Amino acid sequence: MELPGETRSCPRGHLLDLPWEDILVPHILCHLSLRQLLSLQRVSKAFQTLIQLYLADMRCFDSSQVGPHLPKAAFCNLLKDNEVLQHLALQNCSDWLTDKELLPVIGQNHHLQEIQLSSCLQLSRHALVAISLSCPNVRSLCLAHCEWVDSLSLRSLADHCKGLESLDLTACRQLKDEAICYLVQKCSRLKSLSLAVNANVGDTAVEEIAKCCRELEHLDLTGCLRVKNESIRSTTKKPKRSPAKEKNNTNMEED
Repeated sequence: MELPGETRSCPRGHLLDLPWEDILVPHILCHLSLRQLLSLQRVSKAFQTLIQLYLADMRCFDSSQVGPHLPKAAFCNLLKDNEVLQHLALQNCSDWLTDKELLPVIGQNHHLQEIQLSSCLQLSRHALVAISLSCPNVRSLCLAHCEWVDSLSLRSLADHCKGLESLDLTACRQLKDEAICYLVQKCSRLKSLSLAVNANVGDTAVEEIAKCCRELEHLDLTGCLRVKNESIRSTTKKPKRSPAKEKNNTNMEED
């Protein structure tokens, strides 16, 4: 029985006392940004272990969440145990990202569907070959301003990633009509394609795009000075309907 003026002491709980995999990882840490996670793991060794557990099961990694520049050491540490990434955006790593840092991440994440490598100038053609061999399910790939992309690495991508729906090749100036034609023949599901700022792209590539990519919704040819208006018009023409299809449609309208 409590005496007047007495207060009952309550046991103090700690955040880390909550179940990690059932509560902390799926319901609390998922609401924190990467920058906040980096700060939290400096609190103690226990928090560092918890954050690593969360990072190992993270599906989306966007370097822009950390700030304008993500340190190389932090990047390598954050993704060292992750094998389930689906979305990877590394445009904020362009100052230092090389094959040495990227290839291990690509090699252990075979479920990647979206990859953003815009302006990562220090990579090489081996990065694109690694993506094509390790990530057959990739649907969206941004290689804007990556001048290391050449025809051989693009062929590898076309051979192994035929489900591509979005590809940004802006300012990939090594690419010529032959490489683009091979790409669209293999990747006919493309809905968005950018070939902007490439003086080597001409009418042959554009006409092949119109022929092969029937689901295309967006095509950027800004700065492609060799492309004539007639070729551009060919990409907007709808395929002709067969007589049988026309007849069926007419009957349906009459009914």
